Amino acid sequence: MKPKLEFRIEIDEQGRLILPPEVVSNYGLKPGAKVCVEGRGNGLSLHQPVAQLAKVYVEPTNRCNLECRTCMRRVWEEPLGEMSSSTFARIVEELRVFFPAPKVFFGGIGEPLAHPHITEMVAQAKGLGGTVELISNGTLLTLEMSRRLLNAGLDMLWVSLDGATPESYADVRLGAALPEVLANIAAFRDLRQTEYTQRAQIGIVFVAMKRNIRDLPDLFNLSRQLGVKRFLVSNVLPYAPEMREEILYARAVMDFAYGPYVKLPIIDLNEATREFLYQALRSGQAVAFTGSPSGEIVNRCPFIETSSTAINWEGNLSPCLPLMHSHVSFLDNLRRFSRCYVVGNVNERSVLELWNAPDYIAFRERVQIFDFSPCTLCGGCHLAEGNEEDCFGNKFPTCGGCLWARGVIQCP
Repeated sequence: MKPKLEFRIEIDEQGRLILPPEVVSNYGLKPGAKVCVEGRGNGLSLHQPVAQLAKVYVEPTNRCNLECRTCMRRVWEEPLGEMSSSTFARIVEELRVFFPAPKVFFGGIGEPLAHPHITEMVAQAKGLGGTVELISNGTLLTLEMSRRLLNAGLDMLWVSLDGATPESYADVRLGAALPEVLANIAAFRDLRQTEYTQRAQIGIVFVAMKRNIRDLPDLFNLSRQLGVKRFLVSNVLPYAPEMREEILYARAVMDFAYGPYVKLPIIDLNEATREFLYQALRSGQAVAFTGSPSGEIVNRCPFIETSSTAINWEGNLSPCLPLMHSHVSFLDNLRRFSRCYVVGNVNERSVLELWNAPDYIAFRERVQIFDFSPCTLCGGCHLAEGNEEDCFGNKFPTCGGCLWARGVIQCP
């Protein structure tokens, strides 16, 4: 776990904050940079400036060897393909101008290990000097693939596991077998421990649904056996109508605090407290455990907050994973069409030019403030059926119906 970053700053005679040089460097706080400051309780929270590129999602391919129930690919009609070597080489070369080197995350809609040159891509990305991560379904993680990924310098391997038994796993990950995937993860763990001094860490991503939520405790136990360092739980986003019955947040996204603010201490969750705590969380009031609120309307884009961008297999650069591909999803019972937003293509304009495009900077600033209509809270109108415009007067792309910003959906 990364230590909490704490430091002291000075205030000069003009009331300006003086930050330590290492903070200025690490967070891209260049002269003239605009920083969003948010008042939180008794303190101030400084957001990372939108001018700093810190993370790049790269989609090596949108092909996959599985047909998972949860995947966007089951309901779209986009062409399939893989990123060319020339496109990726151009991305790597253009990322060299950024300092510090941004993290490169291989993922998107598709299985990264299905790309024939994925290990070479990992090695090239690692040559930039930053962190390199990759997410996989684990089925193609052979011993030879594990060795090649470790040789390439991979820092973090994320594996999607949506069940703790062969039956529940196969019910979601159609075409995959849990024992084989677990054996692949264990082989990766053993290899890095014996030959690579634990160079790469292992993370698990679990997509929670009614059909598999019972497996979560057992999956925690499995993860400890596999030497997992990070565990991320996300809700499912229904892309197909039948998946609406699987969501675990039908009420949560519509609830918001209307009563007094309740602050609770650290407290055991057991037979004596379970019912009380459940009722407190469902009371409609903002409840905080040692300062962490639950029930407040908090709209914060995780992609903007981590200074991220996303590039699909064709080289199209988009602000985030949800805007990388046009798709249909369901917000409760509302069918919603989200049109992809492409800033430009890296084969035509450099990553630096696209990142600094005035319209893209303005979009990032707008999303950081997040003054969009609350589509996840209202009863729904025709404007909520897409991301073209909203009732606050915002134009495409609008983000008021984004479940990533509500913290419902999460990505590594």
